[in-house]
Amino acid sequence: MLNPKDFIKETIKKIKDEIKDEKAIIALSGGVDSSVCSVLVKEAIEDNLIAIFVDHGLLREGEVEEVCGIFEERLNFKYVDASEEFLASLEGVEDPEEKRKIIGKIFIDVFEREAEKIQAKFLIQGTIAPDWIESEGKIKSHHNLALPGGMVLNLVEPIRDLYKDEVREIGAKLGLPNKLISRQPFPGPGLAVRIIGPLTKEKIAICKRANKIVSDEVENSGFNKELWQYFAILTDSKVTGVKGDQRDFGYLVVVRMVSSIDAMTATVPEIPWELIRTISRRITSEVSEVTHVSLSISDKPPSTIEFA
Repeated sequence: MLNPKDFIKETIKKIKDEIKDEKAIIALSGGVDSSVCSVLVKEAIEDNLIAIFVDHGLLREGEVEEVCGIFEERLNFKYVDASEEFLASLEGVEDPEEKRKIIGKIFIDVFEREAEKIQAKFLIQGTIAPDWIESEGKIKSHHNLALPGGMVLNLVEPIRDLYKDEVREIGAKLGLPNKLISRQPFPGPGLAVRIIGPLTKEKIAICKRANKIVSDEVENSGFNKELWQYFAILTDSKVTGVKGDQRDFGYLVVVRMVSSIDAMTATVPEIPWELIRTISRRITSEVSEVTHVSLSISDKPPSTIEFA
């Protein structure tokens, strides 16, 4: 059983012994995993840690402003807008595994460029147990693990043996705000794995708006306390609808809500009907490109939490 106090003490010592007086960068996403890693490593090496927040153009609406607002004063923090580089490399790519590999490769390229500027020797990542378990089991790859051969930086993964509930325990012990600790997980490849088929700027904008509606309504209802994740998937299917008195032909959006403890398994709980109806009505009325909304009701297993 995890003892947060002992884990923090032992991990800080290991980090100090491994990194010593060298500089390190951390891939900070603003999620609980990388946030806990940031605080742990800062405790160990102080300002020799530089937290790099990379915008790959596939973040949720308002996420850049939120993450910068939380961490600019807490860490040695740097924001890097690499969205054009990511989106250009992903153009025309349909296969989700290929998307993940491309995103992982570009993340490392960006971090290596930033590391070179400050002569950093180490890269910290917030990989946790479900990431490498799913990758080794060939369920799906994770961008944290898509490291190219010959990587210059030395990789350090302080929480790779923890599960999400344990990471949250550590975060609470470290004094991170509850809003951050309880934040729902968001995949490293971002909306790239919530948009089925090729990415376009139009589809990214649609997915952002639909996801914001799902988040707002779930959180306003208080139902988020029952959930692990809640989000919208933009499918590559188009279906006939009616807007006004005219025929329309728009996208199908799927809403997914699951409960879980550690992400290794997940179930779809009983969802209040009025919440589903409100989300559907808002998406189809506020996102003009969408004509149909459906609900995913499959547990993990046999499904995965994300669609891609």
